[in-house]
Amino acid sequence: KVEVAVQVVERWILARLRHHTFFCLSDLNTAIRQLLQEMNARPLQRQKVSRWDLFETLDRPALHPLPSTPYEYAQWKKAKVSIDYHIEFNRRLYSVPHALVGEVVELRITATLITVLHRGKQVALHQRHGSGRFSTQPHHMPESHRRHQEWSPGRFLNWAKQIGAATLTVVRHQLENRLHPEHGYRACLGILHQSRHYGNERLERACVQAVKIGSPTYKSIASILKNGLEKDLPHESISEHEPLVHDNLRGPGYYR
Repeated sequence: KVEVAVQVVERWILARLRHHTFFCLSDLNTAIRQLLQEMNARPLQRQKVSRWDLFETLDRPALHPLPSTPYEYAQWKKAKVSIDYHIEFNRRLYSVPHALVGEVVELRITATLITVLHRGKQVALHQRHGSGRFSTQPHHMPESHRRHQEWSPGRFLNWAKQIGAATLTVVRHQLENRLHPEHGYRACLGILHQSRHYGNERLERACVQAVKIGSPTYKSIASILKNGLEKDLPHESISEHEPLVHDNLRGPGYYR
């Protein structure tokens, strides 16, 4: 049927205009519009009604209004809420209600917004782009900036202390050098989990090296271990180094 309609348009419009010369697009459109109206008003051979009559009686009653807002392309993705009650998309972290830690949520991602849904219900809405790596909404945070007892700054500090003084210094730096301690949970887990692959002794020596070069970060420590740069270091205690100093450090009293 589509091919027949194209043939009708060619015969009733294009063929009738083939000898005309138009000097602007608006004149051509006006001529096409006039012939199109004539074609649609012409009765069909079998049904004895025009195309326009069929549109008014069949199509128009079934039409719905256009959406009030233009269509916006959205990408969908699933993500698991980390222990710091954030999900990650394109290396940026977005907060969700802390009660959803460990749950799988859906992300609806547009050019400007990230909508987080849990079981079909919206639980968070963030601007997709912004300053900094974290987009944290205060009402998503647990009281006193603390998750339940399963994960807390104290647990990370105790874990690090069992490995060594340098590891403890690095973990403390991750927790204290953040707007909220939870923002350092991912880095702490990444650092401490290196002991599974390299052992406590190598991790401790890598932390010594990271502190010495002034880069106590997960990325630096992982690189040191991967390349074996800590193996040639002499055995030394972290107490021999100057403590890390930063304007945002809270000090041990913050966790009491």
